[in-house]
Amino acid sequence: MKVFIITGGSDGIGAEMARQLAATHKADASLVIAGRSQDKLDAVAAQCEALGSQVLTVAMDVSDEAQCRDMVAQATARFGRIDALVNNAGISAQALFEDVTAQDLHWYESLMKVNFWGAVWCTHAALPHIKAARGHIVAVGSLAGLVGVPGRTAYSATKFAMTGFFESLRIEMKGAGVSVTTAFPGVVATQIRYRGYNAKGEPAGTSGLKEDNAMSVQECARLIIDGMNARQREVVMTAQGKVGRLLKLIAPGVVEQLALKALKNEVRPR
Repeated sequence: MKVFIITGGSDGIGAEMARQLAATHKADASLVIAGRSQDKLDAVAAQCEALGSQVLTVAMDVSDEAQCRDMVAQATARFGRIDALVNNAGISAQALFEDVTAQDLHWYESLMKVNFWGAVWCTHAALPHIKAARGHIVAVGSLAGLVGVPGRTAYSATKFAMTGFFESLRIEMKGAGVSVTTAFPGVVATQIRYRGYNAKGEPAGTSGLKEDNAMSVQECARLIIDGMNARQREVVMTAQGKVGRLLKLIAPGVVEQLALKALKNEVRPR
């Protein structure tokens, strides 16, 4: 039996990963799904249990180190081992830096605690167990963690931090038989941007990105799971992302123009 921990598992990509893992492994999967809404966690758990998996739900906030460590402790107390940790919890943000007042700038720190420190704390607590299982660590980053995106200074900062941290950890863990996979989704059809922060640190209610060609949650979750199972270093999910990463090295000005074109007109820099 394999034990998977998924943070941000109450909806979106995390919930879909839980369902796909349950559908694939059935009774051979034990799932720990963590998130802030107990009601949503219970709904996802019921779907996974119907497929035969055992499920532990943990209502928690990854921006609190003690809660991260307690979640991992609950997982090992219930199942005795951890085979994979999926660091998926995150908050989006869309704001021009010049529009953020000094009084509101504190939400940059709040975003870093969720998107970066939450992953660090969960990984640190789970690492001895994952090493014992020669298992997997997954970091769900973003293309905004490979290429800076205008209007997303805070979000890109958190995702660049994830990219650097898990790249370094991958090298450290190479000899221990632990795989570290960083996923770089583009625009995915979830509500993350609508719930993300605006310049005042409040839920934006809208998305600043063009979403006509958004990837489905189902496809995104499948690509992450496939990457984890294949022990891939990175999963860059779109052709545009792959090309943009290469162009950044040889024609950075072109990449900057492409990044601007991805924004809706009303949120472009003035």
